[in-house]
Amino acid sequence: MNRYITLVLFLVLVVGGGILIGTGNIPGEWYAALDKPWFNPPNWLFGPAWTVLYVLIAIAGWRTWERNRGGRAMKIWWGQLALNFLWSPIFFTAHAIGASLAIILALLLTIVAFIALTWNRDRVAALLFVPYAAWVAFATALNASIWWLN
Repeated sequence: MNRYITLVLFLVLVVGGGILIGTGNIPGEWYAALDKPWFNPPNWLFGPAWTVLYVLIAIAGWRTWERNRGGRAMKIWWGQLALNFLWSPIFFTAHAIGASLAIILALLLTIVAFIALTWNRDRVAALLFVPYAAWVAFATALNASIWWLN
């Protein structure tokens, strides 16, 4: 039973943290006024996409925690979460497009590192991060394009 309590805690931390970060750093008028590339998705897509991704991130983190709490993969998992939660305040609140690009590039690298580290030990955890990697690669291209256009 304890392991499922841990899963709930991971879900609360990641999904709850993501919701708090998202609602505390809304795009607003500044973002609306920026030049954006043709592939910029509608704003309504970000909330549902991130909610699903946060659930996947939490489950992967929980699986990794259950396997080896102090291991390298878990450290990488915590690092990606910190970078993930850092991006929105830097981009949407500080309006630092270049700094947020550096953060999201580091985030993408940590996601790929997590996948590589868990691929042979816990394929499920690795696969849970594949949609996350795809979305963050897309978000990196979007961030880079916004930086270039503005």
